[in-house]
Amino acid sequence: MDNVEVGEIFTITEESEQEHQAEVLAKKDIDGTQYVAVGFVEDIQEESEEDIDIFFLRVDEEGDFTPLDSDEEFEKVSSAFRETI
Repeated sequence: MDNVEVGEIFTITEESEQEHQAEVLAKKDIDGTQYVAVGFVEDIQEESEEDIDIFFLRVDEEGDFTPLDSDEEFEKVSSAFRETI
């Protein structure tokens, strides 16, 4: 996780091949698993803080971002990030 930094910008490619730039807004270790909160760069630049859509990704052993597996995992992660804000 040390190789993922807050402020890091990376590209997400949708199934439709459309690309979006996303920025790491926060990172957190929850129950031994690393997670990041990210937002789209275009939203961060254009919107006020309340209007930014934030989503969460898991960081796997190779340092790659993967989606959360379940609603329960999302609730656990979003709750943990809310506690630190």
